[in-house]
Amino acid sequence: MTTDNDARYGRLDVFLHWFIGIALLAEIAFGFLLDDIAPRGTPARAGVINLHKSIGIVLGVLVILRLLWRMRHPAPPWPASVPAWQQRAAHWMHWALGACMVIMPVGGYLGSNFSKYGVRFFGIALAPWGPDLPAVYSFFLAVHDVTAYVFTALIVLHVGAAVKHAWVDRDTVFSRMLPRRRPGVPDGLRIDDTVRKEHS
Repeated sequence: MTTDNDARYGRLDVFLHWFIGIALLAEIAFGFLLDDIAPRGTPARAGVINLHKSIGIVLGVLVILRLLWRMRHPAPPWPASVPAWQQRAAHWMHWALGACMVIMPVGGYLGSNFSKYGVRFFGIALAPWGPDLPAVYSFFLAVHDVTAYVFTALIVLHVGAAVKHAWVDRDTVFSRMLPRRRPGVPDGLRIDDTVRKEHS
């Protein structure tokens, strides 16, 4: 039996978290593998780069919409079992993740507009609004790339914290971000409680 409260995220919060999270992981992996998929100087390079840019723009818009939604729909309160220092750490972790989710696509987009190539958004040419300045392009590309590495490290920490809450602390922190369970299983149950009921 758990003494944690059963407050959980709403259905749209859960959907946006998992959909955008998985899409961002795929986009980051895509970015890291660009040189393997289409080496520099090959005919396929431009098409692959612009597909990466196009997906990044879409995800950037979705991230902004999600952040605006979160501003109007705050996260549920923490379970009473979570220490104050962990709550503060999670708060700053979420801020850092949010910052990376914004900086990474913005850096890539700005860099593209200081290059003569601009962006082809799913085949539609978007002329660059900035001059062709290789130094400025390189700066924003570096911001984009460094943010991708920082973001990856933060994601690893975020997943590690989720696993800790699910399998070590066994509280409701992780389960409240899961899709709602089938009827008859209260949302506030912990993961281990649910498994125990299913196998009893």
